[in-house]
Amino acid sequence: MLRNIHKDWLGAGFVAVLGLAILIFVPVYFDLFEVLQMTKYVVLALFVLSLAYIWGFGGILSFGQAGFFGLGGYVFAVSAINMGQTTIPFLIAIALCVLFAGALGYFMFYGRLNDVYLGVVTLVVTLILYKLINHTAGPEYIIGTARLGGFNGIPSIPIMTLPWQPDQEMEPAQMFQYFMAILIAVYVLLHVLIKSKFGRVAISIRENEVRTSLLGYDVRLYKLCIFMIGGAIGGAAGAMWASYQTFVDPNIFSLEWSAKCLIWVIAGGVGTLIGPIIGVIALEYLSFQLGQTDFINNLIVLGTILILVVLLMPKGLFPTFRDIFLKLWRRRGGQGDGERPG
Repeated sequence: MLRNIHKDWLGAGFVAVLGLAILIFVPVYFDLFEVLQMTKYVVLALFVLSLAYIWGFGGILSFGQAGFFGLGGYVFAVSAINMGQTTIPFLIAIALCVLFAGALGYFMFYGRLNDVYLGVVTLVVTLILYKLINHTAGPEYIIGTARLGGFNGIPSIPIMTLPWQPDQEMEPAQMFQYFMAILIAVYVLLHVLIKSKFGRVAISIRENEVRTSLLGYDVRLYKLCIFMIGGAIGGAAGAMWASYQTFVDPNIFSLEWSAKCLIWVIAGGVGTLIGPIIGVIALEYLSFQLGQTDFINNLIVLGTILILVVLLMPKGLFPTFRDIFLKLWRRRGGQGDGERPG
């Protein structure tokens, strides 16, 4: 058991070091366009972590994770336009998403909804937000100096500013490094949380909720906390997305974003943190490359690939290749031991 724990921490440390290397060297060796593309992947990787954690390590399947993503984007946009800087609006967006997740989660978990109804409720709430924001096009829908714009969205959202220089907008390389640092920090903190007592109880709830409850743990409270953590991460990703795009519209609440998030987690591997990150980067990069060709509809290609991944790799990309690597490594070790003289 101690050996497995040691391996887990070694793997997390390797991922963190690799992330730091990417943070340092990408702005140096890649051009502006490539840095901007990688910034997009970093934001979406943070978004997918919000679902990867609550689903893979808490057993909470949310069909409406885009609700937190969109809410974080809109709250950040309105706050940043009114304040003229981004550090405090970024924190406000996270805080309001936590409160929203807490309120929604309280009614779901303490209302004892089962998994199916829970997923439906998260989906419906996200669609309600989508419809609500779509109908805010009139001049009366204004918060301070920020017009919600309805289906036209909110343009001219301030670019992220340096926390220690609120009047200094980040250059693309600085934004990439700032977002990458946040992604690494969230990944490490989630890994620490998963290995803590709280994380072990959460996994126990995922495996057998009734047995965990009989052991004396407040299952509803644990699930509420897990859901709020996922809301905070999703809100942070939404705020980063709004600043990166300098624009946000109701489509950020759409079913497409929630479906994409689910697909990224499934493709990368449920029950892992690095797997969904690999999934979102691989699928988004593939989608970008296919979008540059007119030979075949990229949605058909992506759909076919996803079907093959689900059929041939039900565990996901990362767990499948990890198991293959470990099997080959053990086989090689076994052969080596057999060749040693007696």
